[in-house]
Amino acid sequence: MHDPSLPLVYLVGAGPGDPGLVTLRAVECLQRADVVLHDKLVSPRVLDLAPANSLRICVDQLPGEHPQRWPYIHQVMLEHARTGRVVVRLKGGDPFIFGRGGEEAEVLRAAGIPFEVVPGVTAALAASAYSEIPLTHRACASAVALITGHENPTKPEISLDWKALAQFPGTLAIYMGIARLELIVQVLLQHGKPSDTPAAVVQLASTGHQQTRTTTLAKLADVVRDEGLMAPAIILIGPVVGLRPEKSWFERRPIFGQRVLVTRPQHQAGEMLRRLEELGAIPYLLPAVEVHDPKDWRPVDEAISRLHDFSWLVFTSSNGVQKFFVRLLGLGHDLRNLAGVKIAVIGPGTADALRRFHLQPDLVPETFHSEALAAMLCERAAGQRILLVRADRGRDVLRQELSKTCEVEQVAVYSQADAVEPDSRILRSLSRGEIRYITFTSSNIARATLRHLDDICRLRIRQGTVKIVTISPVTSAAVREFGMDVAAEAREYTVEGLLKALVELHQASGSHATSTS
Repeated sequence: MHDPSLPLVYLVGAGPGDPGLVTLRAVECLQRADVVLHDKLVSPRVLDLAPANSLRICVDQLPGEHPQRWPYIHQVMLEHARTGRVVVRLKGGDPFIFGRGGEEAEVLRAAGIPFEVVPGVTAALAASAYSEIPLTHRACASAVALITGHENPTKPEISLDWKALAQFPGTLAIYMGIARLELIVQVLLQHGKPSDTPAAVVQLASTGHQQTRTTTLAKLADVVRDEGLMAPAIILIGPVVGLRPEKSWFERRPIFGQRVLVTRPQHQAGEMLRRLEELGAIPYLLPAVEVHDPKDWRPVDEAISRLHDFSWLVFTSSNGVQKFFVRLLGLGHDLRNLAGVKIAVIGPGTADALRRFHLQPDLVPETFHSEALAAMLCERAAGQRILLVRADRGRDVLRQELSKTCEVEQVAVYSQADAVEPDSRILRSLSRGEIRYITFTSSNIARATLRHLDDICRLRIRQGTVKIVTISPVTSAAVREFGMDVAAEAREYTVEGLLKALVELHQASGSHATSTS
């Protein structure tokens, strides 16, 4: 139930594209949202900060073209707020900088709807920082002008003083100016702006799609046309543009601009997506499998009631850890039930999942696969009783090996189901060659993905224009079952090891390589 002392609507700036630039206050607002009314370009990773059951409405789904859509946005915002739902109006950049946030605040104020405005990083600041063009500099710019380029600079009733802007002694940051760039350049030159003034266009700032081009004011429109640059983009004009290095800190990231497919289940993919963004990549998410509760909890519940009978509890995945302990606690038990029971896990990811329940593993093999775990347990737990906690499908090698020296009982605490939709938008992107790298973190995920690839995508993999990177030899073997080649394999069987292999593969193929488009 909504707390009447809190706002019903939050006008929230989502920032320019990089999810890491969302403010802590924006995250807090999204976490309490019943409805998220968002702009088209807001990152899916930002939307995922809202509750899974929240209603998400993209403004592009509303009637009308851009100018006629605002009354419908206001209507939807008010309708949901009046029913007591908490609405987050999520806007690219900052709500009050060319985002019509002021108009939305007026509508809410007039309707008596309590609201809050949450600032966001505006696009000019991101374009400046991520292209390494300072908006101000002691040597050449002590002021910044934020300008809309959407207004026609030749119409009689213009509110902008283009003559004053042409003489402005600082940096011009022009929003929404690509469509009228030739006219803007012409008017600035006519009013005396020197033709050799340094100028830049930064397209899709702060994302792996970012492109930055620098030139002079006189040549700016030609460069934008010849390079095929499009909105959304920020135009920067002034001496500070001349301070830009050949490549910014952001554009020097090791896999900048590379399109990488993540196939992990959605609830596990967040950290990998974040790391790829940190490396400069453009991540795509195609959850290949879904994780569900087992159809029958009774075998698990019965094993939990007899934990004192086992000497070892063995986990082969972080999903297994999560499902097991949530069930144990849900039954009214606590960690005291594990008194005297040692715990073994297959690798560091599973160990981290265990630590989230305030438990430390007693055994983690040096190499993170079933054979290594079995070898260590057979030596340490010979003759003892082991409870093996796992999924309902997967390799059976661990149980088979342990059964040679130990008494093994196993329970399935979760089931996996293939989740790839045959007509998926991501699969179509793969087929068109728009994604350069495919990552697989398990053999089940690899099989679930590869069985849905069309002949064109399979050919691209065989030709090497689309490359597969895997987390382990077992995963690689599953890929080869489909007649596909593995371009790189992690030396350490972790997500971080996989990403390291991906970076090394890209650098070996030439850091100049770019994604196909």
